[in-house]
Amino acid sequence: MLKQRRLAAETVAEALFAAEKAIDAAIASTAALAGLMPASRQDANISALVGQDALMAAIETMQALGLARGNIVDTHRRLSVAQRDIGLAAVSFGNAGDKPPSPEGRLSLTAVETRAA
Repeated sequence: MLKQRRLAAETVAEALFAAEKAIDAAIASTAALAGLMPASRQDANISALVGQDALMAAIETMQALGLARGNIVDTHRRLSVAQRDIGLAAVSFGNAGDKPPSPEGRLSLTAVETRAA
């Protein structure tokens, strides 16, 4: 049964890493496009009015991709909890780099008094 859980977790991890990579690539490509449009317009000596709606659409796409990235990061975090819940906390999947500590391992912020200088 542990073997089946590990195989299932590996399959899900591979799909998760692929989704994260695809979103990051889309962000990078869209950022390059958004940066290229105004520079190309200036190089061609074209009015700033031309293509403004296209630039705004690219910027809105960046916002949507940022939200998508936040959601996939949340998915990753929740799958890490599920990994622990099924007894695979000690197993490492992929080579995505070190993770920050989990929320329960973080120190919490506390309010402090402020004094005027």
